[in-house]
Formats: sequence, C-alpha cells, structure tokens
Amino acid sequence: MTVIDFTAFIGRLATASGETILPFFRTSLLIDDKSASHDFDPVTEADRAAEAVMRRLIKANFPQHGIVGEEFGNEREDADYVWVLDPIDGTKSFIAGFPIWGTLIALLHKGTPVFGMMHQPYIGERFSGDNGSAHYHGHGGERRLTVRRCGSLKEATSYTTSPLLMNAVDRAAFGRVEAAVRLTRYGGDCYSYCMLAAGHLDLVVETELKSYDIAALIPIITGAGGIVTTWEGKPAQGGGRIIAAGDPRVHEAALKLLNS
Repeated sequence: MTVIDFTAFIGRLATASGETILPFFRTSLLIDDKSASHDFDPVTEADRAAEAVMRRLIKANFPQHGIVGEEFGNEREDADYVWVLDPIDGTKSFIAGFPIWGTLIALLHKGTPVFGMMHQPYIGERFSGDNGSAHYHGHGGERRLTVRRCGSLKEATSYTTSPLLMNAVDRAAFGRVEAAVRLTRYGGDCYSYCMLAAGHLDLVVETELKSYDIAALIPIITGAGGIVTTWEGKPAQGGGRIIAAGDPRVHEAALKLLNS
C-alpha cells in the first residue's frame, strides 16, 4: 500500500470527527480536568466522542493498524501503520468558544509520519501534507501550501501557545528568541503550524508536546517546504520541545538561541 491509498479514508475520518464535534461547540459542556497537578488540562465530551468515532472507523477498515490517541490510549503501537489522533487540539480555545482548534490525524509508517491532516470543521478548513507537498482546502477552493522565505530572526514572526506552559529554564530560552524576532504572538495551538505552512508566519516554538500534538503537522510543514525538529535538532514525531520554521536560516538561528 502507498500513502495515496489512504487519502480518501483520512478525509472520511475528518468528516466524521467534525460532524461529531460541531454539535458540542459553543454549548454548555461538561468539562473534566485530566491534570494531576495544578495545571488545568481540560477534556470534554466532544474530545472523547470524536476519537471514539475515528477509532471505530479505523478498526472497521484497517484492523491490522495501530492507534495512538489522546483520550483512549494506544493499541498495536508496533504495527507497520499507526494512526495518531488528537480529536481536539486546542481544547482550551474550544471551551472558551474560540475557533482556534482542530482535529489532528496522522498516519505513521514504521514510525515515520507519512501523512497528516488538520481539520477545522467550524471554519471549514483542511490542511494536509505527505512530506512531498502540502495543500489547503477551504474558502476559495484548494491550493498548494508553501512556506515563505525569511532571512533572519529580526524579520521573523513567531508564535507559541503560551510561555506559561514552559518551565522556568525553557521560558528563559524562549525569551531570547522572543527578544530577537520582529513579532511574537501567543495562542494558536495547531493553527500556528498550519499558518507557518501557509506562509503567514515564520517560526513556532513549543515545549512539552505529546506525539499526538505534532505528528500530523510534520508532513504538512515538511510538504510545504519547512522544517520541524526538537530543540536538539532531532526528529519531532515523539513530541517534547519543538521548533518549526519556514526558512532553514531562521531555524538555525533560533536553535542557537534556545541552546545558548
């Protein structure tokens, strides 16, 4: 099988999850806190219902495949093909009524993300990629995604979800990058990475991500011509401290500041 065999099915997963989530958006939701510490880590009925729908479809169509999901754990992680699911990336925005969230669907082949999609059903947008190319489907039809060139940090626009999510050491490192770029904005979650792939910003710096937070976004950014690694310059699909850039010059300069 090749990745192209799965593209229509991934579209079905996105449609099914979106149809499940939308009736919950901007309603009175039951919100649970998954965190065992003082940090608030919300999960909703919409998260659980959407992941359950996607898992059922995967098991019915590809019972030999593995699944890694945020809400219901991991199954058959050693399979050649593994689906990595985050039903609502940006749950804090979701519960606050802001549409800056999305469903992340990744397909891994022997541990490497080979296809990824971010679906935002409320706005009606899909960002997808297979490392070789990336595409947008939404308002105005479909178009190819391409990162923009940016020669230096002083010309760059950067994003992070929130420095408050970082520990003190990482926050100080991020502060060095923030001081060097032209503009930094907060928020965005998965949308920041998609806007980078679309050429609207230049740098995303995050910490403490899980595999389901980043796996789907790697083929999109790479397919658009960008680069995603850990702060150590290693492959990013396992999560951790992540840096994504549209231009390798910005990536290299930011890495130096993060590790100085």
